[in-house]
Amino acid sequence: MAVMKKYLLPILVLFLAYYYSTNDEFRPEMLQGKKVIVTGASKGIGREMAYHLSKMGAHVVLTARSEESLQKVVSRCLELGAASAHYIAGSMEDMTFAEQFVVKAGKLMGGLDMLILNHITSTSMSLFHEDVHSVRRVMEVNFLSYVVLSTAALPMLKQSNGSIAVVSSLAGKMTQPLIASYSASKFALDGFFSTIRKEHLVTKVNVSITLCILGLIDTETALRATSGILRAQASPKDECALEIIKGTALRKDEVYYDKSSWTPILLGNPGRKIMEFLTLRNYNRDIFVSN
Repeated sequence: MAVMKKYLLPILVLFLAYYYSTNDEFRPEMLQGKKVIVTGASKGIGREMAYHLSKMGAHVVLTARSEESLQKVVSRCLELGAASAHYIAGSMEDMTFAEQFVVKAGKLMGGLDMLILNHITSTSMSLFHEDVHSVRRVMEVNFLSYVVLSTAALPMLKQSNGSIAVVSSLAGKMTQPLIASYSASKFALDGFFSTIRKEHLVTKVNVSITLCILGLIDTETALRATSGILRAQASPKDECALEIIKGTALRKDEVYYDKSSWTPILLGNPGRKIMEFLTLRNYNRDIFVSN
């Protein structure tokens, strides 16, 4: 009986929170006047997110490698109704640029409410053949630069009680062949940002972190990479972009976007969440106060 009292109620509460905490209704005005950074914004999902945010009246600062493409996206953002729109071109292989970009973006907008981390480096689908250099490059761009960007943005996000969106993939929740480096970087995002979310919870930092787990999306890059390899049907990038924005605005822990309705059920892993909850009870809470 003592064991049931100790564990059954917390488990029940966790399950109820897990299944019923996502019923908030999204309203486009939630983004009106908000100050948002979008990385990887010159094409694909990032570009679509920039357009959606602009229609909602947000301030946006965009980044990607192609200055020419960014100029066109920013021009379109202003046409769609963005409160302001700017771009800063650069490569996320350069960690100094990544850090300085956030600082410059914050100055342009006078603060920051939402950081959307969406960029990736190009990779081909192939068997792993001891190419350690490729693994290092993918991890630096797809993972380490996300850490650098979020770290630089955190002081501003703390001031605004803001949000971070981390765009990930099914490949960061399950293993698949031909994408070892890419998958490793996406698993790393889950491990790092889910841990930081937990630390924010116990230290009462009001900055939400939304991990966005995407299936195959109909971007040019994804379709080109999977051509002749995958038979899966791709989901529309404009709808995907909107779901990322919605989930982040609603401060969800995770957003799943995939053709299969079974994906969030099978990969949402309530067992992991129960274990994380129970494990947290074993910590001495004083260490979180002292840090």
